[in-house]
Amino acid sequence: MKQVTIFRFVVSTAVALLMLVTALPVQTFAASPYEGYTRNKLGQDVHSINGYMYESSIDGYNLASGPFNAPEDIFLADNGTIYVVDTGNSRIVHLDTNHEVLSIIGDAEGDGMLNEPKGVYVKQDGTVYVADTKNQRIAIFDPNGKFIKQFGKPESPLLGATFSYSPSKLLVDKRNYMFVVSDGNTQGLIQIDPNGQFKGFYGANHVGFSWSRLFVKLVATDEQKAKLSVVKPLEFSNAVQDAEGFIYTSTLGTEMNQLKRLSPVGVDTLNVVPKRYGGRLEAGPFEVPSFLDLAVDKDGVITALDLQSSKVYQYDKLGNFLFVFGGLGDQNGLFITPSSLAQSQDGTVYVVDKGRNRIDLFRTTPFADLVHNASRLFVDGRYKEAEGMWNEVLHLNANFDLAYLAIGKSLYKAENYKDAMTYFELARSRFDYSVAFKEYRKEYVREHFAWICLAIIVLIIALRYVMPFLWRRVSAMLAARNTARAVHMKGGVQHDRNL
Repeated sequence: MKQVTIFRFVVSTAVALLMLVTALPVQTFAASPYEGYTRNKLGQDVHSINGYMYESSIDGYNLASGPFNAPEDIFLADNGTIYVVDTGNSRIVHLDTNHEVLSIIGDAEGDGMLNEPKGVYVKQDGTVYVADTKNQRIAIFDPNGKFIKQFGKPESPLLGATFSYSPSKLLVDKRNYMFVVSDGNTQGLIQIDPNGQFKGFYGANHVGFSWSRLFVKLVATDEQKAKLSVVKPLEFSNAVQDAEGFIYTSTLGTEMNQLKRLSPVGVDTLNVVPKRYGGRLEAGPFEVPSFLDLAVDKDGVITALDLQSSKVYQYDKLGNFLFVFGGLGDQNGLFITPSSLAQSQDGTVYVVDKGRNRIDLFRTTPFADLVHNASRLFVDGRYKEAEGMWNEVLHLNANFDLAYLAIGKSLYKAENYKDAMTYFELARSRFDYSVAFKEYRKEYVREHFAWICLAIIVLIIALRYVMPFLWRRVSAMLAARNTARAVHMKGGVQHDRNL
């Protein structure tokens, strides 16, 4: 009887523990479908901790608006609300911060009805500007979604009679000037004033120099030149503006300078020397990265979407590579046909995947937050403040070349040139290493000036007195040796010392 009681006690205790364990909340972790990596100065991809992880998706199935259909663009307003360009449904879906529908713009019959729009921009006062592509116009709505007015094809002799107007993306600056990306336009962004008047082109891409084109121009006849295709600049795919007024652009189909930061006069201030953005291993011999869209945060960090690799690349304000995530696939965190992106104030990246009719959200990892904080201080020139953060970055990931460079800058600023040279060497930065070596050489000469002077004096004395003395002694020894050899000569024949 006693054994039965003990058995029942053991069984009841085990059941109670099992129920307690199953009742506790369980946190699950999903492996990332992509491997994190960074890029060193040699252009090699090396393993790194992921900077961004997939969080969730918005597809519209559980919303009052219904599912999205081939969405093309997204805009995150200052108040945290989201504007989705639902191109396949010819409308703009306005969502609140909880991803619930606030309103639907452009779906009602009338002058404000949209026709496959591709871009949207929202001012701080809530005014909505839509690139209504198929209607060849810019449609403007008030904060409540009510149609206000439209701007059609701009008229100007500078555009020419054959100019095709197909607005796909746009931005509006503080003067209410519109900068419009038009499909097929290779002359730059179209500037339109608040009255809808054409004000010129802005920041066009340039045609690079080509020896083959120069050779053809020199040897080809006029008839042959007329038959050759005219080389035109590449068109912009998108444009955004930062808080300082700089306009950032992305370009399709070019090998260098795919991302630019244009000054108010249209000069690229990001690429002092030609630079390649995007992937290297993904692009084949006849393929180049094709950037569709980009976003710039308050610290100047650039996040850009590449259609060629279906990946998102991130760079700091100086163009240094930070992170990459995404890729081609049907898993969460990968994309089928990405079309646009945006970044919220808390750092969350929204990627529009029109191939899956949804928007994917990616949050930063603690490692990315650490790198971003250190990068912000580094870009501002506050190297000493960032040094501890960069050391922590290296503790987590010793492959992060930017951390070596930043620590080297801190040591250089502290006039510790010898250690700075070590870090610049690890960062593979030849220019910074040369500058640090030049300063270290000056410092070494100052610290050892007395010994250097003494060595120079000793060298002078040696050359002035010791060397002539030694030369005379050696000359005398040689002369004595020659005399001795002459004594042993007999009849012009050298004496055989063995006889």
